[in-house]
Amino acid sequence: MLTLDEARSRLMTGVRRLATERVALRAAPGRVLREDLVALAPIPSFDHSAMDGYAVAIADLAAEPPFSLQVSGESRAGREATALQPATACRIFTGSPIPPRADAVIMQEHVTRDGDRLRFDALPKKGQHIRRAGEDLAQGALGLGAGTRLSPASLALAAMLGRAELLVTRRPRVTILCTGDELRVPGDAPRPGSIPESNSAPLAALARQAAAAVRVAPIVPDDPDATRRAIEDALDGTDVLLTVGGVSVGDHDVVRGALEHAGVALDFWRVAIKPGKPLAVGKSDRAHVLGLPGNPASALVAFLLFGVPLLRVLQGDARPIPMPIVVRLAAARARGSDRLELVRASLRADGDRFAAYAYGNQASGAATNLAHSDGVALIPAGERALEAGALVDFVRWSDA
Repeated sequence: MLTLDEARSRLMTGVRRLATERVALRAAPGRVLREDLVALAPIPSFDHSAMDGYAVAIADLAAEPPFSLQVSGESRAGREATALQPATACRIFTGSPIPPRADAVIMQEHVTRDGDRLRFDALPKKGQHIRRAGEDLAQGALGLGAGTRLSPASLALAAMLGRAELLVTRRPRVTILCTGDELRVPGDAPRPGSIPESNSAPLAALARQAAAAVRVAPIVPDDPDATRRAIEDALDGTDVLLTVGGVSVGDHDVVRGALEHAGVALDFWRVAIKPGKPLAVGKSDRAHVLGLPGNPASALVAFLLFGVPLLRVLQGDARPIPMPIVVRLAAARARGSDRLELVRASLRADGDRFAAYAYGNQASGAATNLAHSDGVALIPAGERALEAGALVDFVRWSDA
């Protein structure tokens, strides 16, 4: 079996990026930028005040305090400031242009004003409370680089750079095909031996977090021909096909064979992780294919660690693998000797780190613990148990 790193490296090697499109700034959250955004003008574009107060020229002040100046004029945001007259102070507000000649701003809390006369005791420093043009970003400097996944904060910078539209990767098209005689659509009347299909909704949610456009195909029974036809139909117009269930070695696990008959070349189908070992990875001439296990925990964990990075690589994301955080184990944890264990756990603050509280029932079909978890702790294989307080990587669902 391949290790997690080996399998993920093979999955992401040679992936071609999808085409680009221009979208409005407000439609860009979560999308991957495909152009460098360079400052066409300095940011900020003019010297302005960082405080409400008074703009002064230090050369106008006497050698020793207290200092007294006549208040003359006012600088307001959105208006051009007039030059500071000698031996005067200009009333100024946060964000307002610094008047020519002025070289310091005194906070209004540090002055006494009597009519049009201003008094203060401390000699200001040159540049005090002034934000200089270009101090955040010089003209010609790189603001946001291609490969950036656009967060709300990066959209703020894009707006400051004056961009109304952004060149981004088009959304990857994902099709989810769930298989199994036992499955029924949630809300349908129960039938003997059936269970509600519970994988497509969470998988679609994770895919949409990674900016994908998702289509859910009708459920397919465990029939080789029906499964092959469904796979062939699903491959049309999709970039990533997710099949769910039927990729193990049971008598009724027909998906792996159906994938091959539909023209999908499988690269590998087992990974040394628990849960999620029976993962089929392949490609046709039309789409990438991930054959996920059928149990909910296995399917979601496998998609988190493999499907999400694939979607990010297709978009040209400079950081395709969800970044883990380092946490403490709240309790000792036994380990297996041959597979990386992906343990569902919740996080609680514990001093300078989070502590991961693993759930007792780690069965692949345990939906309650899956629902309450914040993500998965990565417990490396080993002969000896990890002690309470041991540091491990943790991947959160929210970071997909």
